[in-house]
Amino acid sequence: MSTYYLAVDIGASSGRHILSHMEDGRIVLEEIYRFPNGMVEKDGEKVWDVDRLFEEILTGMKKCTELGKIPVSMGIDTWGVDFVLLDEKGERIGNAVAYRDSRTKGMDDAVYQIVSEDVLYGRTGIQKQMFNTIYQLMALKVKKPEYLEKASALLMIPDYFHFLLTGKKAQEYTNATTGQLMNPDTKDWDYKLIEQLGYPRKIFQEVRTPGYELGSLKPEIEQKVGYSCKVVLPPTHDTASAVVAVPSNEEDVLYISSGTWSLMGTELLAADCSRGSRLHNLTNEGGYNYRFRYLKNIMGLWMIQSVKKELAPDMGFGEICEKASKCTIPSIVDANGDRFLAPDNMTEEVKNACRESGQQVPEGIAEVASVIYNSLAECYAKTAEEIEALTGKKYKSIHIVGGGSNADYLNRLTAKACDKKVYTGPTEATAVGNLAIQMIAAGELTDLQDARKCIFRSFEIGEF
Repeated sequence: MSTYYLAVDIGASSGRHILSHMEDGRIVLEEIYRFPNGMVEKDGEKVWDVDRLFEEILTGMKKCTELGKIPVSMGIDTWGVDFVLLDEKGERIGNAVAYRDSRTKGMDDAVYQIVSEDVLYGRTGIQKQMFNTIYQLMALKVKKPEYLEKASALLMIPDYFHFLLTGKKAQEYTNATTGQLMNPDTKDWDYKLIEQLGYPRKIFQEVRTPGYELGSLKPEIEQKVGYSCKVVLPPTHDTASAVVAVPSNEEDVLYISSGTWSLMGTELLAADCSRGSRLHNLTNEGGYNYRFRYLKNIMGLWMIQSVKKELAPDMGFGEICEKASKCTIPSIVDANGDRFLAPDNMTEEVKNACRESGQQVPEGIAEVASVIYNSLAECYAKTAEEIEALTGKKYKSIHIVGGGSNADYLNRLTAKACDKKVYTGPTEATAVGNLAIQMIAAGELTDLQDARKCIFRSFEIGEF
């Protein structure tokens, strides 16, 4: 009889429940439920509908009962930086505000009046992104101080869902590091920084590492889904889980976790909090087993997702990719520019960027997509050069994992622009990494190296 594990992987545009078991030494996946996600407007804010998302989590968990495949453990991963506040009764305070909301505008200046940008990077190693938790909390301190006064706990989004399942509060390490409030040396909250900024120390939960057994489902949850299982913390930041699934045990490897965002980097055993890293906007996010994800956030396929919605909602991504590959438009935009973070209309923003720089303005989905794909490849090449200069290493290959690894045209462009061998897969890297850590916790896999060997033989790996 197979032993099953359940990964709930929630991204910015959709979520999925993936069951897994081992068969002949290989990891076998079965997607049992999928649901949409997206920001909604509420009370003048861009927010996540976490109540609906939790109901979707429970609905997907019930599918295990219907299939007669009960997992021994489950774990949830999502994006980083976003959080909820809870009062003393465990009730949510306010909305689960999304990272694309404008509330953080100007909050970097408020933070830098207390601690300079240079010092902040030296203490945390985390790149400046206007939506980081540190700036979101400053927005609350400035605009809604009563929320922080009432709060007894801060939980990142996956930690909140785990709390709703088990009744236990804990902060998973990899997600905590994304907020720019952790110390890369102690691997814990930088309480001195937190106190300097005037954030209440008591709301920050004890940090737990991936593989930690949080507890079992609450009785009322067990009754709803039809079974009990352990909740084992995966790397709850989706990129941290995806990096676990990079199918290589070589030390000097570049990776791109390709999805809504493109996260490009390498693994380091110690954080690089140097001025050079800061100036190149590299970040040192926490990874499994205290490895550091030395990477850059690149806008990624969010741009393609947006123009698809605007210009060709009924067209598949594969078809868009194919049409774009036949275009010869030479225009390039800065794919990592702030203007592409949350424009009212992505298509018009791309056109305007081309127009302002005196380049050919794309027309139609094929040309707009071609500009985006070529711009992403150029951004990858520039980032690879920066990482090589900062680490003093020459990387021969890039592993592209996640949904974006299916974009053959982009893969070919990336191989050419970076002048490196490109390997692609697994597609469901985040879920695979989530599951692999559960399997390590259960003793079915020995360690990270064993997991990566197993992942390599379990999934088709492409080459470009």
